[in-house]
Amino acid sequence: MEYRRLGKSGLKVSEVSLGSWVTFGKQVQESEAMALMGLAYDSGINFFDNAEGYEAGESEALMGAALKKLGWGRDSYSVSSKVFWGGSKPTQKGLSRKHVTEAAHAALKRLQVDYLDLYFCHRPDIDTPIEETVWAMHNLITQGKVLYWGTSEWNAQQLTEAWAVARANNLIGPTMEQPQYNLFTREKVEHDYLPLYDLFGLGTTIWSPLASGLLTGKYNDGIPADSRLTLPGYEWLRNQWTSPEGEAKLGQIRELAALAGEIGLSITHLALLWCLRNPHVSTVILGASKKSQLEDNLAALAHKDKLTPDVLERIETIMGNKPAERQRY
Repeated sequence: MEYRRLGKSGLKVSEVSLGSWVTFGKQVQESEAMALMGLAYDSGINFFDNAEGYEAGESEALMGAALKKLGWGRDSYSVSSKVFWGGSKPTQKGLSRKHVTEAAHAALKRLQVDYLDLYFCHRPDIDTPIEETVWAMHNLITQGKVLYWGTSEWNAQQLTEAWAVARANNLIGPTMEQPQYNLFTREKVEHDYLPLYDLFGLGTTIWSPLASGLLTGKYNDGIPADSRLTLPGYEWLRNQWTSPEGEAKLGQIRELAALAGEIGLSITHLALLWCLRNPHVSTVILGASKKSQLEDNLAALAHKDKLTPDVLERIETIMGNKPAERQRY
């Protein structure tokens, strides 16, 4: 396991991390959560990702119970929460000072920790001024309840505005962004954010490196009955990949699988290693409902040398979606 700086900060996170979206509280209960987290930790993973919106807080409660029983030193790992979807009432959602603060307190209780290492704005909030959110995050940091704050799926303009507010008021600005990034979704990480890595030292904790499991190849011959695409509440995800556009992507996945086989990799390993090749990726968040899945994902780290320049070029030929060059400044 290698460790990378989280953007401009001094915090080092494992190059791969463990997330709980879809799995904890949905497919995984306490004993399985402990087994997955134990395997991750013993393999060198030191960052565990969560959110108030994952299973209405149950995911955080499950992770908190596991953390307490596992008994790791608090100085040996980092844990996150995200704020936006806390409930149905007006004061239970969004990025107002009230909800940002109360959601942090609720996450601390569910996770059974004294502070959050990372705290993300789970989406931008058009109803709350960015100034209000920046101040709320800054205050939580000065109170010792949060160490680093960031965003998820914000655009470059919104991030720039947040940094401008922070600099104008001598506040602590966002350290990291959590965007989706994989072979099919590249524009933000490789194009939109490009100036921000140097200007502001933006770090990224990327999610869905396997495109919701598509880049494992398991959907090449249909949707397995035990996959996340069959779960209640995830119909939107299934529809995304059963559309004509989704069928075209499955064709590309079959080509990628053939290339992976040529160089002695699974398509899963090829997709994960491709994400890790990007120097602006601080950590790749893995999701798993079984130990065998996590073990397989971790095994990819032993094969980094197989993604040679020639292989990377062949991947680009198959995908045909490399973002246009953008000048950094």
